[in-house]
Amino acid sequence: MKAIILAAGEGVRMRPLTYTRPKVMLPLANKPILEHLLIQAKKTGITDYIFVVGYHDEQVRDYFDDGEQWKVNIKYCTQRKQSGTADAVKMAEGLVDGNFLLVNGDAIVTSQDIRKIMGAEYTSLGVIEVEDVRDLGVVELSEGKIVHIYEKTAESPSHVVNAGVYLFTPDIFGAISRTPKSPRGEYEITDSLQLMIDEGRDIGYQEISYWLNLSYPWDLLPANEYLLKGIESRTLGEIEGNVVMKGQVSIGKNTIVRSGSYIVGPVVIGQNCDIGPNCYIRPYTSIGDGCHIGSAVEVKNSIIMRGSKIPHHNYVGDSIIGEECNFGAGTKIANLRLDKKDVRAAGIDTRRRKLGAIIGDRVETGINACIDVGSIIGNNTHIGPGAIASGVISPDSRLL
Repeated sequence: MKAIILAAGEGVRMRPLTYTRPKVMLPLANKPILEHLLIQAKKTGITDYIFVVGYHDEQVRDYFDDGEQWKVNIKYCTQRKQSGTADAVKMAEGLVDGNFLLVNGDAIVTSQDIRKIMGAEYTSLGVIEVEDVRDLGVVELSEGKIVHIYEKTAESPSHVVNAGVYLFTPDIFGAISRTPKSPRGEYEITDSLQLMIDEGRDIGYQEISYWLNLSYPWDLLPANEYLLKGIESRTLGEIEGNVVMKGQVSIGKNTIVRSGSYIVGPVVIGQNCDIGPNCYIRPYTSIGDGCHIGSAVEVKNSIIMRGSKIPHHNYVGDSIIGEECNFGAGTKIANLRLDKKDVRAAGIDTRRRKLGAIIGDRVETGINACIDVGSIIGNNTHIGPGAIASGVISPDSRLL
């Protein structure tokens, strides 16, 4: 069986993190989301993949190439205009024969659940019950079949949602050819499925055990936590004396951890990093390649992307820091409201009691800058000495 992986979209709700990369290339536990999915799919025995790419497709192609590194075969289809999931599947029609798997490239699912769906006898999709159905496709079930699919409806008839993992027979291509544009102006694969249901075709489902919805930047934090739980300790760099490491900690090649550093896993640190001296890295933190975490710095439950420097007396908690950022001495990120209520970001209830900031690429701060809870800061922003950043800040801004 072959698998089609949808990896063409930008992920607009993930901005500013997706201004410079497709959503599927956002890092979790120091690997792109798409790589985690590929690893899980490969465990089921699938070796042939078609990646449908589009937005910043060069990043996906350069990273995965032909799949040899993962001992799989990868071919590419390009969807230059993101016209919907059905349109993306149609582009790969000539590359599959027989039943095939379709997976959204930003899905966080396990190999066990993928295997369940692969074993279906006819067109089926993975479903899971969730508490919050905002911005999700909801499904209505009856007698072991799907009777209706609601795409991002205002009033939800259930809490069972489409997890973006499908087993398709070749009949899907006929349904796609008859699928009209949705109210959002796209050709949706869920509309193709609803068309088949309305024509009396059976569409099955498989309940899956684990799935994480990655709609907004703060959704990356629980996904990062989940994936870090599975890492193994390894030390490929240099560890100076008087360093304490507890739990599962992975240190990449050519990284130096200097004296006095205190690291509590699960933590992953990439290659060519300079860590310490005398810093505190707390659980569920991912630090990308080429980063500097310096003296008297504390980092907790955060994603730090490659090339970023957090060098002097800084605090970063429950935050996502883009590539090549540079924090001035004393820069602090708040991650808890004084009234202890859930944090709102860009006017959205994140349902998180603790959330720091979402910071794009190449953001620089001056000494003693302060960043408020739930702030979203665009790429190439400069925050001056002693300045306070709060709310949504557009790219290329100057706060003095």
